[in-house]
Amino acid sequence: MEIYFLGTGAGMPSKQRNVTSIALNLLDERGTYWLFDCGEGTQHQILHSPVKLGRSEKLFITHLHGDHLYGIPGLLTSRSYLGGETPLTVYGPVGVKRFIDTALEVSGAHLSYTLNVVEIEREGLLFEDETFLVETARLEHRIECFGYRIIEKDQPGKLQLDKLAELGVPAGPIYGKLKQGHTVTLEDGRVLQGADFVGAPIPGRKVVILGDTRYCKGAVKLAQDADVLVHEATFAMDKQELAYAFDHATSVDAANTAEEAGADVLIMTHISSRYQGEEVSLLLQEAQAIHANSHVAKDFWSLDIPRKL
Repeated sequence: MEIYFLGTGAGMPSKQRNVTSIALNLLDERGTYWLFDCGEGTQHQILHSPVKLGRSEKLFITHLHGDHLYGIPGLLTSRSYLGGETPLTVYGPVGVKRFIDTALEVSGAHLSYTLNVVEIEREGLLFEDETFLVETARLEHRIECFGYRIIEKDQPGKLQLDKLAELGVPAGPIYGKLKQGHTVTLEDGRVLQGADFVGAPIPGRKVVILGDTRYCKGAVKLAQDADVLVHEATFAMDKQELAYAFDHATSVDAANTAEEAGADVLIMTHISSRYQGEEVSLLLQEAQAIHANSHVAKDFWSLDIPRKL
């Protein structure tokens, strides 16, 4: 699992940062990418990245401001041109379906795959299958905005091969049955319980990606014990009044949220274009004074998220 930043700017693109878009690389876990927000130019950013648009499976939109969704029509149609044939599901606030339908209808676009659009009308469980679940909660912004909590389900523990070898248990189908927790009777009459030969479950990872928000309890709740929290930090602390006037967060707000939630890694994004070059270090210094394991994302930067064995 790897998180990859395609765009990390706020409001409008700059020479250093495109507008918001994030990819969660799940190739090892499910052979796909999940995308979060799709600001203008996202498909261009993908061209300069290792992300494979044709292997995208889901697109989660946090809110309907232009710097988070103007790139959707181009991305959807380019996915067809790149041979994308598997279904794609878009999640977002009420109104995202009308935006997509209108853009595709007016432009006469044709998609080579099934497009599903799920509009979020309430908080809670949004998606679940055998490997992942996604929860969502409202944040505090000028328009309805959601954050997403991606939870990888725990994996079965490893089969204790050394223990089986000590007992002289021959390798083969028996091992598979024991790993699945079944009871196995050997030819010599010994009965083995699968649970006795499987280690503790391997904890799944938790990644929380927030949309635009001021500091709020909803963000803290969503980020509880996250391995990685992605939080906007549009401004430094000296612009707190400006941040709150527009329902945005400062670097200090982001760090306080991470610290209060017990998140491991904080990654700040959605950076105002007023912070260029070395000025970005101010945001990092303010956050690290509160939450040591903090980072400021930049376009085309990625972070591997290992399992905690």
